[in-house]
Amino acid sequence: MPVTFVLAGEEVWTAVDGKPKRGTSLARLDNVRADPRVSLLVQHWDEDWTALWWARADGTARVVERDTEVARAADLLRAKYRQYDTVAATGPVIAVQLTAWRWWAAEP
Repeated sequence: MPVTFVLAGEEVWTAVDGKPKRGTSLARLDNVRADPRVSLLVQHWDEDWTALWWARADGTARVVERDTEVARAADLLRAKYRQYDTVAATGPVIAVQLTAWRWWAAEP
């Protein structure tokens, strides 16, 4: 599923923000709790196929609900995305400790 994220050192943070959801028990949180192995994929598409690329970060995720860590993740996300000035990120958040990177580009 698409997520907003921020990289801080070797850890990636993503939040469950204040936009309306169907409920409070979210599948992504349940999935992380059941199996913390995750992958994050960033891709760039272009009409010019020589400009295509992707990067995948693999890691171990944890659901974080401690106020101090949630606030830190919210601050990091707010610095990257202006939308977090008006959409609250009050928790929980997901922290991913990165273990491997893979990437590909059509042109070096």
